[in-house]
Amino acid sequence: LCVFLPYPTVTSPCKILKCNSEFWAATSGSHHLGAEEAPEFCTALRAYAHCTRRTARTCRGDLAYHSAVHGIDDLMVQHNCSKDGPTSQPRLRTLPPGDSQERSDSPEICHYEKSFHKHSATPNYTHCGLFGDPHLRTFTDTFQTCKVQGAWPLIDNNYLNVQVTNTPVLPGSSATATSKLTIIFKSFQECVDQKVYQAEMDELPAAFADGSKNGGDKHGANSLKITEKVSGQHIEIQAKYIGTTIVVRQVGRYLTFAVRMPEEVVNAVEDRDSQGLYLCLRGCPLNQQIDFQTIRSAQATEGRARRKGPSLPAPPEAFTYETATAKCREKLPVEDLYFQSCVFDLLTTGDVNFMLAAYYAFEDVKMLHSNKDKLHLYERTRELAPGNMAPTGTHPTLWVALLCLSWLCLL
Repeated sequence: LCVFLPYPTVTSPCKILKCNSEFWAATSGSHHLGAEEAPEFCTALRAYAHCTRRTARTCRGDLAYHSAVHGIDDLMVQHNCSKDGPTSQPRLRTLPPGDSQERSDSPEICHYEKSFHKHSATPNYTHCGLFGDPHLRTFTDTFQTCKVQGAWPLIDNNYLNVQVTNTPVLPGSSATATSKLTIIFKSFQECVDQKVYQAEMDELPAAFADGSKNGGDKHGANSLKITEKVSGQHIEIQAKYIGTTIVVRQVGRYLTFAVRMPEEVVNAVEDRDSQGLYLCLRGCPLNQQIDFQTIRSAQATEGRARRKGPSLPAPPEAFTYETATAKCREKLPVEDLYFQSCVFDLLTTGDVNFMLAAYYAFEDVKMLHSNKDKLHLYERTRELAPGNMAPTGTHPTLWVALLCLSWLCLL
């Protein structure tokens, strides 16, 4: 049935992420509060509840909303808070400088390198990134430019799931970019509870959907933490129990994603047949790929901008091939695939923020990729393994159905 459901809209009227962020901002460091400051925490909880009520009508089907509502009720009981009282948002005391929030008694199993590889070799880390129009670098260092409009799974293994939603950059255009991101960290032994992180255009929270910034109430909860690097623009999630680092940015209106993950975790799936469904491992299906190098060559020959698709609206700023290459060279001096994707995106969208998306994507590669000799890529992989495309003879509707079913199994 989900085959017939429409793709998610560009923006969601449900503003639960905003409520979560406001509550966390008001209660940062609240677990250090003394008894005399409990009334301020209750005030923040009431404000949180009031915010969720304001958005209740538009959040009926949102899991993050229902999680927040139940979480508020639990916190009200735990802190003996009255539902009646002031709802102004207090700014509570923050953590003292240098407080890492790490628990010295965190169990060994909640540290990947100490537990998974106690009697084996050092793990091999891999990288996957998604940015721009969108461009995908897989765990095997394959570089692709894809259409993939709508919701698609990026990662799907025994420990976490990541889904992105890509929407058209311009009305009527086949150029798409990531407007929404959902990350689910599955409950893991005594380390972390299940946690959901959601971001969308103009909402990049520095907390999970339930307002927390770590793995919950379990003994090794701080082996999963969110850190805000730049407010509203850059967050980093450290999942030490699976040796994974995730970077999410908002550049202009759209999101970028980058991850560093051990191969052992990448390949940890119960049903290996389902691995072909997620993009970071197998890449985009063949019918969703765009050969931007061929298009770029034609644009360079003609010396003018060419759009992907017929009769597209004019972008905010028109770039020629020469002006686009000059602009991209300001941030990306090496003419690798990140540089080429930057040129392609400027010609396609006219939005200079796509240059910054390519620049930050490469900065994330420099930070996250374990092999410094493979930072730059110069030729995208044209020959695709059988797992990179929909099975021969498979109807497109069945392909979409399989994607939907794989995601619904996560919920």
